[in-house]
Amino acid sequence: MPSRYIMIGGFLGAGKTTLIQRFARFLDSNGEKVGLITNDQGAGLVDSAIGRSNQFPVEEISGGCFCCRFNSLIDAAVSLTTTTRPDIFLAEPVGSCTDLVATVSLPLQKIYGDDYLVAPLSVLVDPIRAGQILGIREGRNFSENVTYIYRKQLEEAEFIVVNKLDLLEPDDRELLVEKLKSEFPDSQVCCVSAREGTGCEEWFEAVLHAEMDTARFLDIDYERYGEGEALLGWLNATVEIKCDGGGIDEFDGNELLKSIASTLREKLEEDGAEVAHLKMTLNPIGDPMEIAAINLVRGDSEPELSHRLYEPIDDGELLLNIRAEVDPDSLERAANLALEQTIAIDRALSFRIVHLEHFRPGMPVPTHRMKAEAL
Repeated sequence: MPSRYIMIGGFLGAGKTTLIQRFARFLDSNGEKVGLITNDQGAGLVDSAIGRSNQFPVEEISGGCFCCRFNSLIDAAVSLTTTTRPDIFLAEPVGSCTDLVATVSLPLQKIYGDDYLVAPLSVLVDPIRAGQILGIREGRNFSENVTYIYRKQLEEAEFIVVNKLDLLEPDDRELLVEKLKSEFPDSQVCCVSAREGTGCEEWFEAVLHAEMDTARFLDIDYERYGEGEALLGWLNATVEIKCDGGGIDEFDGNELLKSIASTLREKLEEDGAEVAHLKMTLNPIGDPMEIAAINLVRGDSEPELSHRLYEPIDDGELLLNIRAEVDPDSLERAANLALEQTIAIDRALSFRIVHLEHFRPGMPVPTHRMKAEAL
């Protein structure tokens, strides 16, 4: 029997990883085998670390989005099939990508239809960011071409999933839902809280039993799309942290993550950056199952821990992923300053940057781009 392929997109910071982990647990509890496929422009992905800490099989595709690394996507699915034979794949594309139906969903169905049943594309939104983009809430925003990508993601979604209901008052939720339905009438709007579980099972069941609309096709200006992606700075880093003697034998990893995130937010604000997503994990070296994780999804929000370490640790591996509308050199400078301040100066710990890459995404060049089927 072919496996079901469910792709869950949405802009950076929408909460895709949290919702996908809840979806995976739901499927696992119902006796379904799950395989996760994560995706990033660089290597060292926080999303993969979180998936492995929850003991789900994960394949990570780095160095480009699903559309540009389509053959790698197939290889990842084959690898998971060989090792665990998933009934369902949950795939999380890069948060700055769009045009996923024409470049991923349709090619999967048309070329590999004997192996995969492709579900409708779901696009997740952070309600605060969505309100700012749609002009119904005040706050800092992205520039015009980055906003273009955001709106195109919503335009091609069959399911628009409003996440983080716990952040909204009922009147605000109703206003946002009505605005989304008005501007994107071809999409079905669902409301969930990935953190609390509200509304999740209804959406899970809808996605599991719906058929992809093969007549959907996004009209998109690739020059503008590429220019929008190029405005975003990307930074991925892996950092080893250790107690350095002097009477310090252990440290509170949860508090350290909060401090790094808050300091990074301050440094980026000084450079005029609009944060799209800042996320980190910290685990004792050699123990990927014990993990703390933190997210910052806007420059005007507070860092939030989604996973906590139960005890102080004496060493740790930190994964840091930052995406913001600012030049990559500013990201590197902010990261170095924040790590030095919070780890070495404030806590007298030693640290070593094992891996660091910072860049702007290149122009998207899809492996395939297929036309929609005629109605």
